[in-house]
Amino acid sequence: MLYSNRKIIRLRTPLRDTDLQALKAGDEVLLCGTVFTARDQAHRRLVDLIRGGSGLPLDLKGQAIYYCGPTKTAPGKVIGSCGPTTSSRMDRFAQPLLEAGLKGMIGKGRRSEEVRRLIQKHGAVYFLATGGAGAFLSKRVIRARPLLFEDLGPEAVYELTLKDFPLLVGIDTKGRDVFEM
Repeated sequence: MLYSNRKIIRLRTPLRDTDLQALKAGDEVLLCGTVFTARDQAHRRLVDLIRGGSGLPLDLKGQAIYYCGPTKTAPGKVIGSCGPTTSSRMDRFAQPLLEAGLKGMIGKGRRSEEVRRLIQKHGAVYFLATGGAGAFLSKRVIRARPLLFEDLGPEAVYELTLKDFPLLVGIDTKGRDVFEM
């Protein structure tokens, strides 16, 4: 990855504040545990539930959302290709989800200055996954199941169990941004 002289850090969900505070922008991470996928339409529905006062049907405290819409799963496979989508499209939904306890966001590309400040305020982390590597990343998913909004197809919320999913810390809890380094 980007900084080969740094050690690789293993993290497990749910994400703990002490672990996240030790991360620095540019650190290489292998993530294990459960994450949720969500893209634009799923984000809209989750935020509508929060704003409508009905609460969320899943607990986001200490969890991570992967901006991903998996492709169709081939027979004998756990999941289809599952590469990251452009994170900036989810920027407008970040605040209510961070306020609900979300601690990690996984995607590709830059985030807005507003989201960087929100990440810092809430002690969260933005992780970068390698774009164009969806087939490779799918091999790091050991379990996948649709969880919410199945009518959205690949944009539904899926619960994924990851093993050594390779990531780079894009924005750390102190607001340091790898794109600004």
